[in-house]
Amino acid sequence: MERPPDTNSGGVKETMDLALKEWAIAIEALSTGETVMLLRKGGIREAKFGINGPDFWLYPTYEHQKPELLKPDYAGRVTPVVSGWHPTIVPIQAWATVTHEFELTEQVQLDALSPFHIWNEQFAEMRLKWKPRSPLTVLLLRVFRLANPLEIPFDASYGGCRSWTRLLGEMERSASVPALSDAAYEAIVSQIALNLN
Repeated sequence: MERPPDTNSGGVKETMDLALKEWAIAIEALSTGETVMLLRKGGIREAKFGINGPDFWLYPTYEHQKPELLKPDYAGRVTPVVSGWHPTIVPIQAWATVTHEFELTEQVQLDALSPFHIWNEQFAEMRLKWKPRSPLTVLLLRVFRLANPLEIPFDASYGGCRSWTRLLGEMERSASVPALSDAAYEAIVSQIALNLN
């Protein structure tokens, strides 16, 4: 399913509190334009992954990151936190909008997407097979990096194995720049579409 891209890259001051939780290393790769793709099935308490809003913050999580489940270029970049669970101050460096969303049920489809995400084959296969009655949701994200990253105190309400959280208070998302130019983003989306055909 294709969604219209959000091209607001600053200028108008806007706020939001919705945040998608994802591994910190994945958010770093999204924020620098190294990937545009996430593979999701939802948290333990979620029957199925779903999109909760058109735009959202990217909230970094640390507790489930495992270097051995990443491609070699990313495995060495996983940074543990002192608590081993979550930092007391959480860095928010980007927000995103979903431009494309589709579901996979077959391993051959997932294999075709391997060049476009940061996880290794073992993790991608595990994610596909987990909750076998639920399809794997593939998200293509148009990401906007904040010129001045935000730092927010961790709150217990942000914890738990779930995909989405509401941050305490809305935060301004102005003064942000796209992680990739429009042309670069569209080129990657086209490559992904070709690989799936």
